[in-house]
Amino acid sequence: MSRTAKYAGLFVAVVSIAGTALAAPAPKPSSFAMCGFCHKVGAGEKSLLGPNLFGVGGRKAGTLPGYAFSPAMKAANFAWTRDKLVAYIIDPRKTVPGNKMAFAGQKNPQQAAAIADYLLSLK
Repeated sequence: MSRTAKYAGLFVAVVSIAGTALAAPAPKPSSFAMCGFCHKVGAGEKSLLGPNLFGVGGRKAGTLPGYAFSPAMKAANFAWTRDKLVAYIIDPRKTVPGNKMAFAGQKNPQQAAAIADYLLSLK
């Protein structure tokens, strides 16, 4: 095997491994445990008390098929960005007044950001 072929094979292997690492979800923060009581995060998993959060990043609020959102969430006119997720995780009632989520909010901004980053990595 030529030296070029060896390096080409090594390049393909490194790019393949790097691509896998980039596609991997962010580590699940321990602060997400409280969310797991009501929300699933696996692709295709059935929603629980709250909607499945897989693929939430970029999704228009209140639009997951098969989930009964509150009128307030259905009327929310935004897509889930990092900033919106962090705001909602910190204070759901302020971010979407009249939503039906009973959670009072994660008041630690770093933990809220870690949860948002984790959710955005689920694609």
